[in-house]
Amino acid sequence: MFVVAAAAALIAVAVHVTQAHGVASEDAPAQALAARSAANILHYPVGSTQLAYLAIAPVKASVPPVTEPLPARLVFDENQTVRVYSPVAGRVVQIAAEVGARVKAGDVLAWLLAPDYDAAVADSHKARADQDAKQSAWRRAQRLHEAGVIATRDLEGAQADARMAQAELERVSARMKALGPVGKDGRFALRAPISGVIAERHLNPGQEWRPDAPDAAFVITDPSRLDALADVAETDLHGMHVGQPVRLVSDDPSLPAMLGRVKSIGVAMDSHSRRIPVRASIDQPPAGARAEMFVRLLALDEAQAPEPVVPNSAIVTTGLQSFVFIEKEPGTLVKVPVSLSHRGRDESHVSQGLMPGARVVTKGAILLDAELASDH
Repeated sequence: MFVVAAAAALIAVAVHVTQAHGVASEDAPAQALAARSAANILHYPVGSTQLAYLAIAPVKASVPPVTEPLPARLVFDENQTVRVYSPVAGRVVQIAAEVGARVKAGDVLAWLLAPDYDAAVADSHKARADQDAKQSAWRRAQRLHEAGVIATRDLEGAQADARMAQAELERVSARMKALGPVGKDGRFALRAPISGVIAERHLNPGQEWRPDAPDAAFVITDPSRLDALADVAETDLHGMHVGQPVRLVSDDPSLPAMLGRVKSIGVAMDSHSRRIPVRASIDQPPAGARAEMFVRLLALDEAQAPEPVVPNSAIVTTGLQSFVFIEKEPGTLVKVPVSLSHRGRDESHVSQGLMPGARVVTKGAILLDAELASDH
C-alpha cells in the first residue's frame, strides 16, 4: 500500500508540473507573437541564422523612365572614329601597327608596294622637270622678243606652255599631298589620319589591297567615347526627342548604369527591320564598357524628380498592395506599404512610403512575409 500511495503521489506531481509547463509554453509564444507581428515587425537576434539569408542595401534614387526598356548596343562615337582605306591598290609588305595600339595622326599603319603610287611619284618628277623647262623657254623668249628676234606670237606661245606646265605641276603635287610623302624605298605608307586606338584591322601581310575593298583596312577610334544605338519601334518613339536624358542598363552586374542624352533620331524607318534608329551619347562610359555590348535604353523625363528605386525582389505583393521590409535597426525588420510609380523588369520606382537612404531587404523578402503569415 505504501508503494502504491507513493506512486500515485509522484504521478500527481508530474501531472501538475506538466500542466504548468504546458501553460507556459502556450502563453509565451502568444505574448511574443503579439509583440512581433501586431505592427508587422520582426525581431531577430543579431547574428542569427535567419539574417544570414537576407540581403539588405540602402535605397538609391533615380528618375523613373517614360518608356519600357529598349534593346540597344554600345557603338563607337562616329565623331571620334575613322575607317582607313588605302587610296591606291597594292600588295601589303609590312604591318606597322596592331589592334589595341595607340597611334598619332601621321603614324604609319602599313607599307604597300603600289604601282599606282610609283606612277604618281614619276608623274610628279616629270611635271616638275617639264615646268622647269617651260619656264626657262618662256624667259628666253622674253629676252629674244625684247631684242626683236622673235614675234609676239612666239612669246605668247611660250608663255602659254609655261602656264600649262605650272598647272600640271600643281595637279600632281595635290595628288602627292593626298597620298603622303614618299616612303622608304618608294613604298607607299598607309598613315593614320587621326590620333586614337586601333580597334580593327582587316589586312594581312602579302594581301592584295584595293581602294574599293568592302572593309576598311583599319578602324581608329577613341575607346573612351561611346554611343548607344537602339532600333525603336514607332509605338515607342512617341515622347522621345533629341536632347532627352536616357539611362543605359547592362545585364553585367559589374557594369554600373550609364547616363546620356539622345543625340539623333532617324528621319526614316528601316525597310527591313521596320525600326527607327536612335543614337544616344554616353556622358562618362565606365571602364568596363565595350563597343557591341548589349544594353537596355530607358528614356527619362527631365522634368520628373528622382524617386527611390528598389529591385523587384524586394517587393512583396498582397492583393493590390505592395510592401517592402525596412531595417529599422540591426535585427529589427518592419513591413511597410509602398506605392509604385513604375514597375520595370528588374527594378521599380516608389512614389510613396519609402525614402532614399532607407535600408531595404533586397533578398529574402518573401521569406519574411511567410514568417509573418505563419504567426497569425
